[in-house]
Amino acid sequence: MNKTYPSILFAITILLSAGFILPQSAQAHCQIPCGIYDDYARLLSMLEDAATVEKSVNKMIELTGKMDVQSQNQMIRWVMNKEDHAQKVIDTISDYYLTQRVKPSQKDYAERLKHHHAVILAAMKAKQNADLKSVKALKKSISALAAYYPEHKH
Repeated sequence: MNKTYPSILFAITILLSAGFILPQSAQAHCQIPCGIYDDYARLLSMLEDAATVEKSVNKMIELTGKMDVQSQNQMIRWVMNKEDHAQKVIDTISDYYLTQRVKPSQKDYAERLKHHHAVILAAMKAKQNADLKSVKALKKSISALAAYYPEHKH
């Protein structure tokens, strides 16, 4: 038997095992028609992300001009927080709504696509800017999707 054969088997076993041991990143949706996700709940989650972006911008405005180390540290943290939550909105639209809920077979496909794309653009602007005007546009664009995803009373 070749001496490298057991080494190759060992390396393959380690690599395959790593996939089960190492933490895996979770996707926004399993992308199969499991039917367990609540579109309205996702909408509320995006509005919560937008509120977090708004709070981040307000905190950044409060910290403007403060040059002490703690204020600078907090400024960086609020910027990162703003970026993270705006990206979450983009990810939710892209990974969930555009892959699962907006379909070419829908009569109003072009209109739906336009509204969902508006959310992505507004979130991008909220990442690029640190002003409340961008936040307001983000919240408005998310809220406009409520017509497509009404709350379901169980």
